[in-house]
Amino acid sequence: MLKKLHGVLAIAHTPFNDKDEIDDLVFKREVEWAFGVGATGIGTGMVSETMRLTDHERVSLANMLVGFAEGRGPVFVAVGAESTKQSLAHAKVAEREGCDAVMAVPPLTSKLSEAQLLDHFRALADGVGIPVIVQDASGYVGQSIPISMCVKLLEQYGPEKILFKPEAAPNGPTLSALRDATSGKATIFEGSGGIFLVDSYRRGIAGTMPGMDLLDGIVAVWKALQRGDDATAYRLSFPIGAIVALQLQAGLDGFLAIEKYLMHKRGLFPNTRRRGPYGWELDAETAAEVDRLFALLQDALGPIA
Repeated sequence: MLKKLHGVLAIAHTPFNDKDEIDDLVFKREVEWAFGVGATGIGTGMVSETMRLTDHERVSLANMLVGFAEGRGPVFVAVGAESTKQSLAHAKVAEREGCDAVMAVPPLTSKLSEAQLLDHFRALADGVGIPVIVQDASGYVGQSIPISMCVKLLEQYGPEKILFKPEAAPNGPTLSALRDATSGKATIFEGSGGIFLVDSYRRGIAGTMPGMDLLDGIVAVWKALQRGDDATAYRLSFPIGAIVALQLQAGLDGFLAIEKYLMHKRGLFPNTRRRGPYGWELDAETAAEVDRLFALLQDALGPIA
């Protein structure tokens, strides 16, 4: 039976060893830590460096995620690719490996019409029996997905089959526009890394999909919002938002560099290796500011732990 996606769904970072191969043991430790700090589920996404992995590596990640999760929460994987055939092949593998859903950005190198986008996502929805999360990552990569297309998908397949993760500027109004256009029927997740989480929560999201680097803080913010503890939610959100603002300045490469820096700082990753090529390096002054903000977050978490 498929597990329902909800709450804080952690997006795993892919650890690489000195041979630029996926480090299975470190990946297992990462998954254990995620559930240990309160993630309700786990998956892969853009910050998993999915688009930089080989087909074999993507299959391996799906297999490991399902195995390492051990039924503790829903598992989903990113299946975005540059053709419908590729994306569907990845989706079928994910279903075969036991994932509870797949998440897909549209092709990134082509500017598609609404009709072409609709055909692409229909092929995914028709091709697998598990839910499809439609991801608009245009806030940092690719093209935006029209809300009108999202409405058509939802009307055709229903809210159990089609879910949404809009990361398109302006984030808050985009969430509300999708919510209102579907009369509140759409299941919507946000993926801002935490910088827009409080605002997004108030707009009725079903959950959030952050990277692992600030996961303990994100979980604490989510729980504070659920119990109506605004003071705690805002106190934690300020250092989280400041760190994410530093990540945003360099797009996806900025997220990856700082997130892996923090995973190494936490002792979860033995290094900060990313899959190349990439266009931005973390400089010493930015790293020092990340350190200061991370310390503030840990201090804020202290009374809660």
